[in-house]
Amino acid sequence: MDIRKKNILSTVNIYFVGHLAVDSIVRFKQKRKPSLGGSVTFGSLSLKKYVNSVKIGIISNLGTLNFDKSLLRRFDDKLIDLRGVKPLKIANTKFLLDYSDHSRTLTLKSRSPNLIFEDIPDFYLSNHPQIIVLAPLCNEISYEYVSKILRKFPKAYFGIDLQGFIRNIDESGKVSYIREESTIANITKIIKLIDDRLILKGSEIEMKLLSNQKNPNKIMEWFNIFDNEAIYIMTMGEAGSMIMKRGENLKKIPAYKPKRVVDETGPGDVYLAIFLYELINSDMTWKQIEEIGHTASAAASFLVEKKGPEGFETKNKVLKRVRSKNYII
Repeated sequence: MDIRKKNILSTVNIYFVGHLAVDSIVRFKQKRKPSLGGSVTFGSLSLKKYVNSVKIGIISNLGTLNFDKSLLRRFDDKLIDLRGVKPLKIANTKFLLDYSDHSRTLTLKSRSPNLIFEDIPDFYLSNHPQIIVLAPLCNEISYEYVSKILRKFPKAYFGIDLQGFIRNIDESGKVSYIREESTIANITKIIKLIDDRLILKGSEIEMKLLSNQKNPNKIMEWFNIFDNEAIYIMTMGEAGSMIMKRGENLKKIPAYKPKRVVDETGPGDVYLAIFLYELINSDMTWKQIEEIGHTASAAASFLVEKKGPEGFETKNKVLKRVRSKNYII
């Protein structure tokens, strides 16, 4: 399966980096057909639906032994560049997601190997992106990898999805959030390394783990220790989200009400992708960043209305929901 020859684009201006996963979802004891999953999947597909003109490339490892290549048709249809995806004759990253009463148990069933900077194709290295989204699922992106890609693309903005940097995965594959100092030290080094060009997004549980704080306001205040101009985002489900930057007033963004809730997988991925795109196309004033937060929140609300990587919407429909101001109270 030579996927590097597919989806040839002349230019790529956003790279999504991390494993493409297969998700086996059990929702209230009903098992669904395996679907394409992971932050890279949800982020790239949602952004391409949001604005078709954007150029997107994916950097990943793909285990072919347990992967149905028909799942990649979604990328073909959207003309997303897959030349940065390295096929390997091993098992792909695969998760079992068990939802019950709006809580989720996550189990890693198999895992592709860590990403290697030297595997990035020359085409990607010679086309400098405006944005690089680092979205690991199971610690597949190392500090050394980030260091090398930052040196190669010193002018790019870096979005980080926190989850895959701090997850704890035991021998049985069970995923949990346990504070380990080595893990915290690693992501702290990465935050300091990227510095002012960082946009970091984490869920409330992930941000609590990183900051070792419990109160949402205290969590966001904690990021002042880095003394940089980075933007920090905490998503909190139905409670909305918070956006923080040193020297600015904390922004609280409401969650937008979906028409229905079918699948809670991936709204944070959509939020980050839309936020980054709008940020890079803005004047980056704090007032405009608040507006961008509303847009990202509204975009994320569409995802839960459908199963798997389906509930994405165009910019026009997202902005219509923003104007509705139909928030979850």
